[in-house]
Amino acid sequence: MAKQTVTVNGRAAKGGNDKGSDKKLSHKEFTYKAIKALRNGNYKGIHGTFSGFNSAFKEYFGTNPIDATTALAKKGELVVIPAKRGVMLYMPQDAPEPRDYAGKAALAKIFA
Repeated sequence: MAKQTVTVNGRAAKGGNDKGSDKKLSHKEFTYKAIKALRNGNYKGIHGTFSGFNSAFKEYFGTNPIDATTALAKKGELVVIPAKRGVMLYMPQDAPEPRDYAGKAALAKIFA
């Protein structure tokens, strides 16, 4: 099996792992590698659509990235946060703290 080269937003992302083997990466390995390679500047995560992740995932695996990222999120191996026109994908250690300001403010008003 020959290595695949997928071009995402003008960047080449090679299929396979770094050790030169022709073995395909797992969904988790591919997703983590994509997050590290495709994030911009100081951002810790990537937008699934705008980064090219969804297209690259479909090209590499031939399956729906939504199913795979949802499964990884359920296992706690990925953090998926809804965003405009898609989702943001983060490795668990890089995810932003959850915000629930509106809920806390509403509770404070209810029980004041």
